Amino acid sequence: MTSIRWPDDDVILYDGVCIFCSRWVRFVATRDVARKFRFTAIQSPYGIRLAQTFGIDPDDPDTNAVIQGGAAHFKSDGALTVLSQLPRWRWTRLLFVAPRPLRDAIYNLVARNRYRIFGKFDSCFVPDADVRARVLE
Repeated sequence: MTSIRWPDDDVILYDGVCIFCSRWVRFVATRDVARKFRFTAIQSPYGIRLAQTFGIDPDDPDTNAVIQGGAAHFKSDGALTVLSQLPRWRWTRLLFVAPRPLRDAIYNLVARNRYRIFGKFDSCFVPDADVRARVLE
């Protein structure tokens, strides 16, 4: 988490050309029955501003981020922050007891290899109409 404040809340920043990251957005959107979370691709104008504010290189992102309470949560903290607020996934807050370096090491392993393992879109993932209504650009 960082001390920089962002005016929008419950925003998930993701890599829009990453197939794994786009599946993450669909996973969250499907389970977020309260429609709490909104999404922005790091390649969008809004996503670029958000990424740069929090020190993420938009051309080579190494983390997702979620803004909550005006603060950004990165890597495993970001993923667990989101998961722990989804119905039937609240149990994942127990994983916060695992040391962050261990959680982030696993996160980093997946993040470094995400294109090789899962693939990459030629251009940003275009969500269906339901999710598109929750996208910030």
